[in-house]
Amino acid sequence: MNLYPIESGHFKLDGGAMFGVVPKSLWSRTNPADANNMIELATRCLLVEDANRLILIDNGFGQKQDEKFFKHYHLWGDHTLTKSLSQHGFHKDDITDVFLTHLHFDHCGGSVDWSKDRTHYVPAFKNAIYWSNKAHWDWATKPNAREKASFLTENIQPIADSGQLQYIENDHGVFVEKTPLGFGVFFADGHTEKQMLPHINYRGKTIVFMADLLPTAGHLPLPYVMGYDSRPLKTLKEKDFFLNLAADNGYYLWLEHDVHHPIITVKHTDKGVRLNQTFTIEEFFN
Repeated sequence: MNLYPIESGHFKLDGGAMFGVVPKSLWSRTNPADANNMIELATRCLLVEDANRLILIDNGFGQKQDEKFFKHYHLWGDHTLTKSLSQHGFHKDDITDVFLTHLHFDHCGGSVDWSKDRTHYVPAFKNAIYWSNKAHWDWATKPNAREKASFLTENIQPIADSGQLQYIENDHGVFVEKTPLGFGVFFADGHTEKQMLPHINYRGKTIVFMADLLPTAGHLPLPYVMGYDSRPLKTLKEKDFFLNLAADNGYYLWLEHDVHHPIITVKHTDKGVRLNQTFTIEEFFN
């Protein structure tokens, strides 16, 4: 198995929204804001090369939205999904599987692109199976008013229309030990219904792709919950359970949105589970 970081773009969001009820005087210690209260964020995806499969976990914003849409998210830097794949010697057509942790636009926007004549939308990965789960798909396609702005029809419906959509089966458990993709999945409901966190066994280590259960290292304390979460009290319980599990088992946590700390480990302290080690991509893979 080989793993490749796929940097699909950087953006900014309001720091208060990213930390909910936590005061700026606290969250700004780890995630400093600019003059407009915006903090820097990444969309760091993960490419898993395993035997004859090339599995892309999440895919960022994509590039099909208009200037007005992107203006809200203050894109910065020169990372793109296509460029990042190319840097590792791959093309979108090489991808066999696209695993979507959930269907918020900053995680699945790259799933769909314009057709060549720009008349309609088509799957960006024409040879891939797209993986979601039935409960989350139903949640996203019949959205509640709170999350509706995060579930964009143009990111979702073309996947179903293509016939390339399949579901990870889950009999209402918290953890599925093995999926058709070869790795386990932890299900979390606080941020959105049935968000999926892959657990990947890699060279004797367990890497967990954290998606939005833990957006950045600055979100480790339990009350540091995003204002975007649909069930914040549920997130508190899920974080408590999962972070203790991660500390007990020495998991390596892949942070999708942390610009500066791609991979971390955590440890038990008298204040709860806290940061243990941080790794750059180079440190972790070399």
